[in-house]
Amino acid sequence: MNGFTKNGTALRTCPLCEAGCGLEITVKNGSVARIRGDIDDVFSHGYICPKGSTLKQLHDDPDRLRKPLVKRDGVHVEVEWDEAWREVERGLSDVITRHGRDAIATYMGNPSAHNLGSMTFGRVALQGIGTRQRYSASSVDQAPKQLTGGLMFGTVQSVPIPDIDHTHYLLMLGANPYASNGSLCTAPDFPGRLEAILARGGKVVVVDPRRSETAQKASEWLPIIPNGDALFLAAIAHVLFADGLVSVGAHIAPHLNGLDDIRAAMERFAPEAVERACGIGAPTIRRIAHELAKAPTATVYGRIGTTTTAFGSTTSWLVDVVNTLTGNLDREGGSLFTLPAAGGATTKGQPGRGKGFAYGKGHSRIKGLPELMGEFPVAILADEILTAGDGQIRAMVTLAGNPVLSNPNSGKLDRALASLDFMVSVDIYLNETTRHADVILPPPSHLQRDHYDVFLLAFAVRNVANYSPAVLPLDEGQPDEWEILAKLGMIAQGAGANADPAVADDMAIASLVGSAVRDPSSNVCGRDAEELVASLSSTGRRGPARMIDFMLRTGPYGDAFGAAPEGLSLDVLLANPHGVDLGALRPRIPEVIRTASGRIELAPPQLLADVDRLWAHATAVDDDKLMLIGRRHIRSNNSWMHNIKVLVKGKPRCTLQMHPTDADARGISAGQAVRVRSRVGEVLAPVEITDDIRPGVVSLPHGWGHSVAGTRLSVAGEYAGVNSNVLTDEDLFDPVSGTSVLNGIPVAVRAG
Repeated sequence: MNGFTKNGTALRTCPLCEAGCGLEITVKNGSVARIRGDIDDVFSHGYICPKGSTLKQLHDDPDRLRKPLVKRDGVHVEVEWDEAWREVERGLSDVITRHGRDAIATYMGNPSAHNLGSMTFGRVALQGIGTRQRYSASSVDQAPKQLTGGLMFGTVQSVPIPDIDHTHYLLMLGANPYASNGSLCTAPDFPGRLEAILARGGKVVVVDPRRSETAQKASEWLPIIPNGDALFLAAIAHVLFADGLVSVGAHIAPHLNGLDDIRAAMERFAPEAVERACGIGAPTIRRIAHELAKAPTATVYGRIGTTTTAFGSTTSWLVDVVNTLTGNLDREGGSLFTLPAAGGATTKGQPGRGKGFAYGKGHSRIKGLPELMGEFPVAILADEILTAGDGQIRAMVTLAGNPVLSNPNSGKLDRALASLDFMVSVDIYLNETTRHADVILPPPSHLQRDHYDVFLLAFAVRNVANYSPAVLPLDEGQPDEWEILAKLGMIAQGAGANADPAVADDMAIASLVGSAVRDPSSNVCGRDAEELVASLSSTGRRGPARMIDFMLRTGPYGDAFGAAPEGLSLDVLLANPHGVDLGALRPRIPEVIRTASGRIELAPPQLLADVDRLWAHATAVDDDKLMLIGRRHIRSNNSWMHNIKVLVKGKPRCTLQMHPTDADARGISAGQAVRVRSRVGEVLAPVEITDDIRPGVVSLPHGWGHSVAGTRLSVAGEYAGVNSNVLTDEDLFDPVSGTSVLNGIPVAVRAG
């Protein structure tokens, strides 16, 4: 399928973040000469952020691993793949034999959601390892939003997306798309889309403790107190009921449960009762409620600044409650559900009804936190490793993750990883986490892999599809990412170091096809499974390409293997390298509902039960404490792109932002080094005094702290910064979802 050329132009979707921007890549003499935005891309229309143009530097980075590393006498040395696989077999089989499969934990990092290989074969690896001890970046990111989507609408993919291209009023909480584009809202050029709202006479209101880059461009900035978002939304809901502004919409009302329960639950949250705890005055709350209700169309959007708080799940729920109460759920210009080309949980099964969503099928050994989406919260990972007894974690497999920088109380987690009996990491860098690994298995660079946004296009502001073949060939002897994951799972299953990934690939596609032909809702129900597999394989495709072809052909726009000749297939996408536009989001209720009742559950018991805790928070005000929040930058992507010089050079960005009032009270001057202390740790950082942050709040960026010995990150080490997660507390988490609190950490600051 890949026709590599030493000279020419390649088109692909940027795999670095959720925006999904199209790139035009010029190749000369087998090397990338230029990267710019693809002006003909059906989704991004030429937009590109500073990160997308650095795929060449990422590919050429001398610190990027090209061959496996094995730790010998405490030092990582480069080895051939055969030797690395033998070491993986030795280490995993030893732990499984002595302690069982549940003594191994797995961790999937944020980049996994952007990689086609991990999206299609990550599950193969996890099933092969066979442990219940699964962890991921979800519990320091989006888990509360997927949880509430599951409880309200039936699946964790049932997340209503703000229709920012058509709305007249956007209320945005805890999001800074000028720095990070969208999140659970895939949208190239999110800033341009916000500016279009203003250009058509609409309004953008940003709720954030910091006057972020987005807040500076918005119609209005509301500087909220961290952990106050749920109170703010509850008060809006209260006003909507009290002032007779509730209007759920004619097509929603027949499919809605729980409206009276919401009315009762919100009754005590009058704006005057919450204004001190959330930091937004009662008159402003009332005005915003009336503006939302009276706007021609409106949508509320909350992101990581709301999900990684003490009330992450309750806030995520109330976002959709307010959208429902104002008549903007499943409405153009409001919040809508996608219809992704590759299908998914909201397109399969009986329309309008399903099994519903359940979680808490198991609970962690430490703290008894619930399983969610098959995973346990990372808040307990360090203790699960360090606490002796039945079920203690003794080995780790990390896939594209750097939890030492991204997880709470990372100093403790760092010590925990050092105590493991065995660890293997799939990663392109020897970083702060993988330095603990006994074996590091490097996947090819992003330019050497095919790409399709399986996960992210399920949350896009427009239904599109775009497949990108690899731009550059694999290095000699380099396995593809999917082959690494498949073989890792096979070795864990006992197939040995010589296991052939093609066997796992054939089993995976056979299982996928077999499920579809047995599904009454599938467009290939009743077809001959072997015939379909043969048709897929006749192209010579293997791995993710073969899987994606099947998913497209059996998806909502698919050709159903000839039954709908004008439908989608991988061949269609390859013939349209700028992508295929499948249209704007449209209302999907009731067919999108997958709850057991066949109705929207506006008041799930698990969330109603948290309302008392929220009410208690309304009176728990401490005006003297400082609260720490994170922040993003357009030239940063968590921790793993800090080794690209063009992205990190210039004015230092790893500073503690602090309001002048708070600095004066502590005798702190601009540029001075200050000590920031929490219950669990302390860091020393230069202070940046600014009135772009509300008093009582300080901010450190996420993903820094590259001064650790034993890594190979020469550029990142030069611009090390400090790790904000030395300060975050593993004992602070949203009890509904188990998601860690990364925003709203009590700290003390003093001159260094």
